[in-house]
Order: sequence, then structure tokens, then C-alpha cells
Amino acid sequence: MLAWYDRSARDLPWRAADASPWGVMVSEYMLQQTPVARVLPVWREWLARWPTPTALAAAPAGEAVRAWGRLGYPRRAQRLHRAAVEIVDRHDGEVPADPVALRALPGVGEYTAAAIASFAFGQRQLVLDTNVRRVLARLADGRAHPPAGLTKTERAAAAQWLPETPAAAARWSVAAMELGARVCTATAPACGDCPVAASCAWLAAGRPEQPSPRRTQAWHGTDRQCRGALLAVLRARPVAAAADLLAAWHDPEQARRCLTALLAEQLVSVDRPGWYRL
Repeated sequence: MLAWYDRSARDLPWRAADASPWGVMVSEYMLQQTPVARVLPVWREWLARWPTPTALAAAPAGEAVRAWGRLGYPRRAQRLHRAAVEIVDRHDGEVPADPVALRALPGVGEYTAAAIASFAFGQRQLVLDTNVRRVLARLADGRAHPPAGLTKTERAAAAQWLPETPAAAARWSVAAMELGARVCTATAPACGDCPVAASCAWLAAGRPEQPSPRRTQAWHGTDRQCRGALLAVLRARPVAAAADLLAAWHDPEQARRCLTALLAEQLVSVDRPGWYRL
């Protein structure tokens, strides 16, 4: 798998030898539920504007949400800004290498902490995203998909695949992630291109079908889409009148409800009566 990765890995800036821990951290926030192709231009713009946690922490939180653009789930931008503030206040402006310290930052869970510690600091960490879990489910267990929830048993089994040396373990984790993203995909795996096909229990069993435990999230007509429409108005201008925000969505009642939620989540703030800003 490592040899395949050396030959086939995508040239992504957050994987470069000179990528900063902050650049890796930003990529992990942005890549949550968002494809690489959409992340790349926003990541480059973000790092050019805010190359360090200190730079982002000095900017208004609303600017982080604005710069997030159409990546979706804008609360990730809000949490990344809060994480930058905490990094400045508690870690002298440097992304911490300790997974426990990382877990204490807003928006950092088990996977993100392990990924930053592994990819930014070369540590031996168990990095289990959806792609890695799917690769191991097929390779070792003969299952088309991993279970819906990550269990202690799955963690223990996955840990046995990690090389002992930290550098090799970090390399293996990103290689398994790349394999799952590009070859061992959820719906159309290219088993003929897989470097570990000869060892795959699922392929040896004839690729038995199994329903995916993941559900596709609806989009059209949902509050998520409505919230995105309202935020798009505010990304395009410093402030907007309530009438302009509500006019951005076909259902006024749904738009009012979503605006109230955005205010409660502090993604939107009142500029003056009847006017709003990020």
C-alpha cells in the first residue's frame, strides 16, 4: 500500500513536506463532508489570508464565515475561528501536537485530533475516517462497509495494521485514506487497480453486497439549503436588510425560522434594527 501511495498519491498542498501544522489543521476542518476539489481553492485563499492561527484569531469571526464560501456546514468556520483564538490564548499561537490538547479545541473530535497529530507531527495515531474504515472492513473482515458506529473492537483491530514506527504509521494512514477515496470507493470500487487486492477478504468472497449504513442527507428544500441561501446574501455584502434576506428564499416562514437559528448560533448578528451581518 505504501509503494502504491508513493506512485499514485495526489499532490495536495496540505500533504507537502513544507505544509505547516496550521495548514494541515485547516484542511481537516474543510474536508469534513466536503470533496477535495471544492476545498482546494478555498484552502489556498484561506492560508494566503490567514497563514497562522494568530492571523485568523485577529480577524472577526464573521470574516471566517464569509471566506468559508460555499463549502457548506459554516459552523465549521466558526469553530475553526474559535480554535484559532484558543490556540493563541493557550498555546502561544502554535497548533498543539498533543492529541489531548487538540481534542480540547472547538470542532476537534477523535478523528480530527488523530489526523492532525499524525499528518502534521508524524505521530503514530489511529486515524479512522470513513475511507480507512471501509478499506479495513473489506480487506480484513470481508464486509462491504464498516458498521455505522466506531466500536472498541474495530479500533483494536485497526490498530494492528499500523506500522510500529511513527513515520511509517502516519504514511500508512494517509495511504489507506487515499486508497479508500480513489480506488476502494463506497459504490464503485476499482478492485482491478487495488494494490492489496490479493489480500482482500471481501474480493475473495466475491464482493458480497451489503447495504451501506450511511444515509444520504437530503438537500433541496431543507433548512440547510435555506440557511445557505441566507448566508450567501450576507457573504456578498457587509450588511443586509431583513427584507432582502427573507426574499432570498421562497418560503418566508422557513426563512424567518432559519434566520432565528443563525442568530442563535451566532453565525449572523444584528448590525442595527432590521439589518444583519455575518
